[in-house]
Amino acid sequence: MKLVLTEFVTLDGVSQGPGSSTEDTSDGFTRGGWLVPYLDEAFVRRTSDWLDLADGLLLGRRTYEAFARDWPQITDPDDPFTVRMNALPKYVVTSTLAEGAWHPTTVLRGDPVQTVGELKARPGRELQIHGSARLGNALLAAGLVDTLRLVVAPTVIGSGRRLLNHPSAPTGLQITEHEVTPSGLVILQYDAIGAAPLAEYEGVTAFV
Repeated sequence: MKLVLTEFVTLDGVSQGPGSSTEDTSDGFTRGGWLVPYLDEAFVRRTSDWLDLADGLLLGRRTYEAFARDWPQITDPDDPFTVRMNALPKYVVTSTLAEGAWHPTTVLRGDPVQTVGELKARPGRELQIHGSARLGNALLAAGLVDTLRLVVAPTVIGSGRRLLNHPSAPTGLQITEHEVTPSGLVILQYDAIGAAPLAEYEGVTAFV
């Protein structure tokens, strides 16, 4: 399977708490819900198309527990995501959970790089990471992420946990898709191409 990391971020790179003020208040974060004012039909259509490609969801423990609490409770028959989110196989990377309550769930123990690498080797289309920014960042640095999908909200909030905060290894990315929704969300898709290319600039060495 191809490993795909999907994240919602602000212009200053914050990925924490996009959906509501209470979604993730860890480390005293109080500015959640920043994505909601920009949700529109184009965003829903694009993210629904992405979910159609998934053969499994890969989640960190905290995101898994939040999803397991919320998604089974959604009963709106017109919600475009609920049936698929609840039905897809879930894989949770954790050393603390004995089992998962959001079926079907498989608990992945041990070294995440090894266990996710083994999972990727199975046949299938996409294994998608939603949220779980710490896990996604670690797997990106380890070279396991094949595709990065970003939805960038046109806002700067100044605090909160950032998606790509001090990556442990440089990663090269090649843009393959881009779109701007009517509300101003920028939707970007990148393929990972290995180590980031580095070179010396041979022209002017400083810009004023």
